[in-house]
Amino acid sequence: MGQSNSGLSKAGLYRLREVLARHVDSGEIPGIVALVSRGDETHVETIGTMRRDGGAPMSRDTIFRMASTSKPVAMAAAMVLLDECRLRLDDPVDPWLPELADRQVLKRIDSPLDDTVPARRPITVRDLLTSTFGLGMDMTSLGTPIMGAVFEQGLTPNLPEPMPGPDEWMRRLSELPLMYQPGERWQYQISHDVLSVLVARVTGGSFEAFLRERIFEPLGMTDTGFHVPADQIDRLPTLYAPDPQTGEFHVWDEPAGGRWSTPPAFQGGGGGLVSTADDYHAYFRMLLNGGMHGSERILSRPAVELMTTNRLTPEQQAARHAMAVDNVHVSFGQGQHGGWGFGMAVRTHRSDYAPIGQFGWDGGSGTSTYADPANQLTGILLTQVGASAPHSIRLMHDFWTTLYQAIDN
Repeated sequence: MGQSNSGLSKAGLYRLREVLARHVDSGEIPGIVALVSRGDETHVETIGTMRRDGGAPMSRDTIFRMASTSKPVAMAAAMVLLDECRLRLDDPVDPWLPELADRQVLKRIDSPLDDTVPARRPITVRDLLTSTFGLGMDMTSLGTPIMGAVFEQGLTPNLPEPMPGPDEWMRRLSELPLMYQPGERWQYQISHDVLSVLVARVTGGSFEAFLRERIFEPLGMTDTGFHVPADQIDRLPTLYAPDPQTGEFHVWDEPAGGRWSTPPAFQGGGGGLVSTADDYHAYFRMLLNGGMHGSERILSRPAVELMTTNRLTPEQQAARHAMAVDNVHVSFGQGQHGGWGFGMAVRTHRSDYAPIGQFGWDGGSGTSTYADPANQLTGILLTQVGASAPHSIRLMHDFWTTLYQAIDN
């Protein structure tokens, strides 16, 4: 078997395929596309089919719903605006997002919605970039009035009704108090969708148009966007959400006529992108190259370093770590990286086979995307089996465990 010139061993890559195939053969994962690269060498595996009952085989150009792995990619739009001084880290967002001016903050996380104190300061761009502006999906606070209101108002993706357009979404958001003071606590998801609106308002166009012009087109990410065109819809697999109790497969989204078959009312950076393994590879390689794509600069090196190093204080870190560790029964062990940069996790301690400094994120639709500067390694694992049951997350763990053993130097 020997060693390939990339420092990934032939034997290791063979084992990687065997481990991935085991998950497909078990019936728990219909199909997989996996891409790994190190140095100048790229290796792709395609296993299984687009549907659970067979159908077309998975292929290298299959388009996936990227779910929360949208976050690290969509974040690049805000970084371009920082690089160009059209946004500043500590500017209040009120001029562009007046709906977020003069916030009230809950006295306690389980307070009634009117039991509040005034916010100590305005929300800043930095608060949105670090997911600390005061509202988010808090799995440790389910059942509280504020989390109930977030769901009732339709403020998150994956509800039965899609999110409304940006202005109506911001109006609904403005009716809620914050859970925590601005800058106080890391919280998941909502800040990324607020950033989508911020970028659109600063640039005077749509969020997708700016991403396309400044990130997707320069990187050659021709299959990345917020929906799949009708003439390409046969490249999109069915998305399944297994029953958490029985493991029985339910269809969550069909390709034709489904959520990603037409342009959405809300272009959400928190979870709305569709893409391919090669498109995501181009993006993460650009980050590993300090913002360069070939001879073209996409982001400044300092912007990339800001995104991909930990931004949280020890207190915020503790809250994020507790959320991962205390929710193992629903997170299946995901999220235990320690740190968070802008739009992505950053490993600040060695909690599994990946080294400190690895950055990226996972998606609830069965997607996992990370890059590792120490090893100059990128890994992209794509399925369409939702994390309602542990099938896809266990596959992710096995993918990374096996990939790191394939490093041969």
